[in-house]
Amino acid sequence: QVQLVESGGGLVQAGGSLRLSCAASGLTFSAYAMGWFRQGPGKEREVVAAVSWNGGNTYYADSVKGRFTISRHNAKNTVYLQMNSLKPEDTAVYYCAAPETRYSDYLTSRRLYYYWGQGTQVTVSS
Repeated sequence: QVQLVESGGGLVQAGGSLRLSCAASGLTFSAYAMGWFRQGPGKEREVVAAVSWNGGNTYYADSVKGRFTISRHNAKNTVYLQMNSLKPEDTAVYYCAAPETRYSDYLTSRRLYYYWGQGTQVTVSS
């Protein structure tokens, strides 16, 4: 079955950096668009960044544009989220996700994702 496993979260001071990884198994990773979402305390889950199946197109939420970078390494079945200049408002559980359909452009709606990881906590202290 499909498994998505996030890692790399932790506690960091404001202005610091973290790199999240999401290792995928049970699917032909190179054929799927991937997305990173986050859910802060008392907030709804929101898209942070997304990448098309071939890596050619990317999307970033306005709140992270210029600070976060999504990338994928198909040979390692892994998608990354490099997070720089972190702010306290970035504190959340971060999830990676994959849709059910192959060969799609990046997807920004969580309703279009089918497979989800368990999440990794990112806490940014001020």
